[in-house]
Amino acid sequence: MRSSTPGSCEARAGRERGGLLISPACLLYLHRYVLGPPAMQRMREAKVLLSGLQGLGAEVAKNLVLMGVGSLTLHDPCPTCWSDLAAQFLLSERDLGRSRAEASRELLAQLNEAVQVSVHLGDITEAFLLDFQVVVLTASKLEEQLKVGAWCHKHGVCFLVADSRGLVGQLFCDFGENFTVQDPTEAEPLTATIQHISQGCPGIVTLRRETVTHSFRDGHLVTFSGIEGMVELNGCDPRPIRVQEDWSLEIGDTAAFSRYLRGGTVTEVKRAKTVNHKPLETALLQPQVMASSSQHRAHCLHQAFRALHKFQDLHGRPPQPWDPVDAEAVVCLARALGPLKGTDEEPLEEPLDEALVRITALSSAGSLSPMAALLGAVAAQEVLKAISGKFVPLDQWLYFDALDCLPEDGDVLPKPEDCIPRGCRYDGQIAVFGAGFQEKLSRQHYLLVGAGAIGCELLKGFALVGLGAGGGGSVTVADMDHVERSNLSRQFLFRPQDIGRPKAEVAAVAAQRLNPDLQVTPLTHPLDPTTEHVYGDHFFSRVHGVAAALDSFQARHYVATRCTHYLKPLLEAGTEGTKGSAAVFVPYVTEGYKAPGSAEDTSYPVCTVRHFPSTAEHTLQWARDEFEGLFRLSAETINRARQAPPSLADMDGPQTLALLRPVLGVLRARPQTWEDCVVWARGHWQLRFHYGIIQLLSHIPPDRVLEDGTLFWSGLKQCPQPLEFAMDQENHLLFVLAAANLYARMHGLAGSPGLTALKGLLKSLPQTDPQLLAPILAMAPERAQASAEFGPELLKELQEVLEVWSEHPALNPLMFEKDDDSNFHMDFVTAAANLRSQNYGIPPVTRAQGKQIVGRIIPAIATTTAAVAGLVGLELYKVVDGPRTLGAYRHSYLHLAENRLLRWVPSAPAIQMFQSLEWTCWRRLKVSAGQPERSLQWLLAHIQEQHGLRVRMLLHGTALLYSAGWSPAKQAQFLPLRVTELVQQVTGRALEPGLRVLVLELSCEGEEEDTAFPPLHYEL
Repeated sequence: MRSSTPGSCEARAGRERGGLLISPACLLYLHRYVLGPPAMQRMREAKVLLSGLQGLGAEVAKNLVLMGVGSLTLHDPCPTCWSDLAAQFLLSERDLGRSRAEASRELLAQLNEAVQVSVHLGDITEAFLLDFQVVVLTASKLEEQLKVGAWCHKHGVCFLVADSRGLVGQLFCDFGENFTVQDPTEAEPLTATIQHISQGCPGIVTLRRETVTHSFRDGHLVTFSGIEGMVELNGCDPRPIRVQEDWSLEIGDTAAFSRYLRGGTVTEVKRAKTVNHKPLETALLQPQVMASSSQHRAHCLHQAFRALHKFQDLHGRPPQPWDPVDAEAVVCLARALGPLKGTDEEPLEEPLDEALVRITALSSAGSLSPMAALLGAVAAQEVLKAISGKFVPLDQWLYFDALDCLPEDGDVLPKPEDCIPRGCRYDGQIAVFGAGFQEKLSRQHYLLVGAGAIGCELLKGFALVGLGAGGGGSVTVADMDHVERSNLSRQFLFRPQDIGRPKAEVAAVAAQRLNPDLQVTPLTHPLDPTTEHVYGDHFFSRVHGVAAALDSFQARHYVATRCTHYLKPLLEAGTEGTKGSAAVFVPYVTEGYKAPGSAEDTSYPVCTVRHFPSTAEHTLQWARDEFEGLFRLSAETINRARQAPPSLADMDGPQTLALLRPVLGVLRARPQTWEDCVVWARGHWQLRFHYGIIQLLSHIPPDRVLEDGTLFWSGLKQCPQPLEFAMDQENHLLFVLAAANLYARMHGLAGSPGLTALKGLLKSLPQTDPQLLAPILAMAPERAQASAEFGPELLKELQEVLEVWSEHPALNPLMFEKDDDSNFHMDFVTAAANLRSQNYGIPPVTRAQGKQIVGRIIPAIATTTAAVAGLVGLELYKVVDGPRTLGAYRHSYLHLAENRLLRWVPSAPAIQMFQSLEWTCWRRLKVSAGQPERSLQWLLAHIQEQHGLRVRMLLHGTALLYSAGWSPAKQAQFLPLRVTELVQQVTGRALEPGLRVLVLELSCEGEEEDTAFPPLHYEL
């Protein structure tokens, strides 16, 4: 590594089979956002052989099962031993002596019932391999790697080798010759909305203003859709483009095409890429290496692994932990190897870094959970690339080392006697760090904030490394959320029976199953300003460090401020698709956490959403608003009116009437049958996508010209066109089907899932009478809002509308739920949004894209989640070990789709200065309240005497405790008061019982505008 509505048919088919569509495939919807449906389909049909079920193999297997490969065959006849348990979460003490593969199969199969998990008991033969698309070897001998690799290369089977030795790991990929990568990048194809296309040679495509800063490049291939007029371009073969200075696109000869009228989208066509890999036998001596560090270091690690294999061949065992004699033998073997060859097959004149080879050999006997998590994630992602043809594979070797986890002082490295096996589950870790460090890990008290995808991986890692698993240590898991079905595809501690239960509680129980000695406490309170009485001074006084696995920058920032306040190290990670990051923040050593410069504003102007949409986000927001108004707010309003009939003074009459009129629609009565619901839904289609647009254009005609001479309908304001209902348009039918079912559910009626029956019913219905829709059009929400009068006639109508529902059972308000594919919620929103987009010439979205935008879902994938958790685990070793210099720590960034893994030393904390005072974000001014407590006047004088600061203002939160601008009388009133007395008087609240510190903020005379003084900790 270098540093129709698509998607709706599957859901509809599930409904038409008469069942609730809760298949295992549905559990993988977040992975679809990253890989796409074609890649997911290829995965479901794939067969993978995995040989080697130590920690690294278990991680590969877990990720593949969560991602949904068709079948996974396990091979590892070796018996489980104590050293396996340090990194192999599928095994436990009761499995000692059992075949690792057989002992692992049952738990793996439970992760995803759609994946066939089996065990192969015999040898791996050439004939046996022919049944698989991918073969993965872990913890294997070089002789076996060469034999199996040659067979795979010969028969076109993708082949991977993954290995981890202590703090060093390797990965090798051979996807054969002429391997086709169908989709090289993670990014969606570029799209832009068309403003105009000229007839000429070349034709010029002018894009809408909002997409003028597109990312199209010369040579990109594009195609077109949705164009009116110049229809010859719709669905054309990919055309190369040239980007002009004004960002318009030159697309070749259009002189003979029809004249362009309106609309259309230009879409990038991604080019496939061909990759050629060498067989292992060749690549071993002529390695193409993608390294997380320098090429020279990677080449030395390559030689170290070759020497380790040679040592094992000679001695029948790996080097003993921290044995200097064995390590020196490995160095000699590495020294005796011939030089590696470059791409030109000339020998590489590189010196061997013997110190690197030596430290690798000394620590190579161990098996570490964080290394297994990271390398297992990368290896699993490469398997997915081999299966799906999505993303460019590794070329061809990866070497990763975390030797920076070892003590900085070479004199305090572990001794052989401290690393001998103890016959315990941590033997694999003790072999690297020693028994003393293991004891230190067990005494830690850690807070894990977030039990989602990353949180589950971190908790698994904590259980395996033994964090807080003895000696009075503990782990506290804080998460207020409950398990949802969509969590099951990547939060592997959860099972279907856990849906609806608190995540923290489920995760805690699951982690204790991994390691019964783990002392873990679940808390379901959120960690935010409202719970500082829970997570307060007493709580944090017992915590050694915090790990954050949160999905919002706001939540991360708050947790980071609490860590800064209490001077606790913070380990933090996040993912988006195949991108991930991990960071460490250590008091006084590193910089503090900084959130991105600005949070995303996902709100849109109401007028834009209602009348002038220009993006899919706008039409999806409109569709969500439709759902809320039709199926939730209206039902709640009607139910409230049933309980207590309102007066005009009690409600906003115009808004209520505008809300309820569309719910009556063309029926003008409460529905009694499924046919009534279809009549209403068909009428609502006509209202929103035909007559509503006609009405808008009657107010703002297409040729409306502004005072400056420009057309009103130009730029971002695309002139809409009314739609005509067509039985052969799937999206038209899907809207009616979804709307009718939702309308039926709201009224307690039975729905119908079938499109075939719906078509027959619609053919028998008369055309929608526009007169029945006229009152609704006459009082659209914006016109109702502008209406200042609500006279007797409208009040009478409102009362009549409410009476329609008064004599029947209460309505069922529908709460929007995007993750249930059987409830028609996303069907309605997607269909409505795409019909609205069709009105305005906006590109449609797939159901999955709509769900992602509406739910503001961050794409997640199991491999990235596991990888960042492994990177966090490596930094945990350093933080627990004790004080280290800045150079020991690493921030990390990875992008699995692009084979990129970067690690760098964090920045030191920035130093601020004011007069003679220097401080960083970790500094605070401390003042003891004294016994008896002193006054505000004494405090101000003390600050000036000790620090030379003349306080201008003193605050506690937002409460002003002192201002130099107060009148003499007010100062005389407040200065004699005790600080705690003053705080209670100003805030109107008593202090929390057991409060140890009041945090005060200073503003001082002479400060610059950007000066932020360290907080004043007033210790009680």
